[in-house]
Amino acid sequence: MAKMEFKSESKRLLDLMINSIYTHKEIFLREIISNASDAIDKLCFIALTDDKLGMTRSDFKIEIKPDKDARTLTVSDNGIGMDKDDLENNLGTIASSGSYKFKQEQLAQSENAQDDIDIIGQFGVGFYSAFMVAKEITVITKKYGSDVAYKWSSSGADGYEIEECEKDAPGTEIIITLKDNTEDENYDEFLEQYRIQSLVKRYSDYIRYPINMEMKKSRPKEKENESDKTEYEEYYETETLNSMIPIWQRPKKDVSQEEYDKFYSEKFMAMDKPVKTIVTSVEGVVTYKALLFIPSATPYDYYTKDYKKGLQLYSSGVLITDSCEELVPEHFRFVKGVVDTADLSLNISREMLQHDRHLITIAQNIEKKIRRELTSMLGSDRENYEKFFKAFGRQLKYGVVADYGMHKDELQDLLLFYSSTEKKLVTLSEYVDRMKEDQKFIYFATGENAAAIDALPQTELLRSKGFEILYCTEDVDEFTLQSLMMYKEKRFCSATNDDLGIENDETKEEEKDSSALLTFVKETLGDKVAEVTASKKLVSHPVCLTAKGGISFEMEKYFNSVQPDSGMKAQRVLELNMGHQAVKTMESLIQTDIDKARKYAEVLYCQALLWFAR
Repeated sequence: MAKMEFKSESKRLLDLMINSIYTHKEIFLREIISNASDAIDKLCFIALTDDKLGMTRSDFKIEIKPDKDARTLTVSDNGIGMDKDDLENNLGTIASSGSYKFKQEQLAQSENAQDDIDIIGQFGVGFYSAFMVAKEITVITKKYGSDVAYKWSSSGADGYEIEECEKDAPGTEIIITLKDNTEDENYDEFLEQYRIQSLVKRYSDYIRYPINMEMKKSRPKEKENESDKTEYEEYYETETLNSMIPIWQRPKKDVSQEEYDKFYSEKFMAMDKPVKTIVTSVEGVVTYKALLFIPSATPYDYYTKDYKKGLQLYSSGVLITDSCEELVPEHFRFVKGVVDTADLSLNISREMLQHDRHLITIAQNIEKKIRRELTSMLGSDRENYEKFFKAFGRQLKYGVVADYGMHKDELQDLLLFYSSTEKKLVTLSEYVDRMKEDQKFIYFATGENAAAIDALPQTELLRSKGFEILYCTEDVDEFTLQSLMMYKEKRFCSATNDDLGIENDETKEEEKDSSALLTFVKETLGDKVAEVTASKKLVSHPVCLTAKGGISFEMEKYFNSVQPDSGMKAQRVLELNMGHQAVKTMESLIQTDIDKARKYAEVLYCQALLWFAR
């Protein structure tokens, strides 16, 4: 039996695979099981037209057998098997995929073969991932329809050997002899049944054939007398480690909401129940199934750098990545779920994706689906939508602001703000529908909470006129409305703006030439204010502060909280209610007691600061 060399620069490629392509050693078991599933798929396909096979889908299985004494892990299947040519072409040439060739041959022979063949392997390199943990690999295989079985063995890049051997039935056994442990690596872990269980559950839970393993268990021995101490005996029992059929592959009508909730809780370690479950199946240019969940509560780490957005991505039931960020936009980063598709261009490690048009199409479809479902929930299930919005409304607002407002048109109808007149959360559409005929703007006011906004002098005129005000109580609110600029051809206007588009009838008659008074107050206060003006919005209060220019007071607070050294500051404008008795008194004191008049100006300014600080 002669030693044979790998082909196609395989030594360098094998070294690259072991040290660079795969980032986690545990991936090897996923790859070996996926290859076993492919081998069974091939034989299942042949069984459709070959009556001599005498096997049904329920007869196929994959078995895992750890042997701690021999330090071997064996994965076997009763699939199509391989002959000598297959071994040389598929295992002797790294990056030659027998699965891919089989699929292409069948597609060439049958126009309908695409519907029946769902082969995972594409590149022929997954098998060699086992060398990350193995010092030797032995393959014992017999091809369906052949009378001869073969043994392939290799210790790595030095080459491989092939010889005839004995094997009763078609199929393949892959025997992995594990490397010796080192200070940095514990290869024994891959012989522990709990570790094998967890890896199968994580990566191969939805392989369509049962993955069986003999599990060591213990049970109490039968007592001769009740007073005897309980003793235990060990025994082995074969268990199926995978669930095989993903919940998203089952017809929606056959799955209860309780089952969906349980899957959500277990899969994503969530304590809450989803406020919305979205099940979708798409066929066409790109084919995929998705099971999505909109949480009802904010995860504890949601607004931290540790939170990972993204959906779990499967290819034909095999986990590719736990969090594919490309599948959900940032403004929907709260969505959890899975996407399963066979239409992806995977790279050879199956750990990362080449960002092709299929992935982009799936992401676009998912974004539209989430938006439609949220819109539907807003219209038909307002109570649950408001529950969702209290948890993740801020994220939608960030989405409006992000990317220079690129997504504002898609998100604006999902926003809610507290209403001064309705005393509850309302949509922008509901606000506009209630606007008075002579109302020019959509009014809003910012503050720590509703009570603080109610007490603002700047809102007094609007409230006296019966105009509805949207309350902005989150730091992102004002940025959101500024990004929107207008809604249904109505511009947004802050209650602190100088021009509210209405006349103050209560003070209009008492207004007169006040330039001398305004100049006096400005000279008295100096650089404390940028300007002093006669107010058009005050009714019963003597003074208020408003901002001049593009930076509001709320923006100033926000920027100084995130960047204390930024020096960001709004230009303060002191507005005087020219009809208020305190202002009239100050004006008369200018002629009789100038020092007292200056004290009046300082007091009024301090009063305005008190309202501003609320």
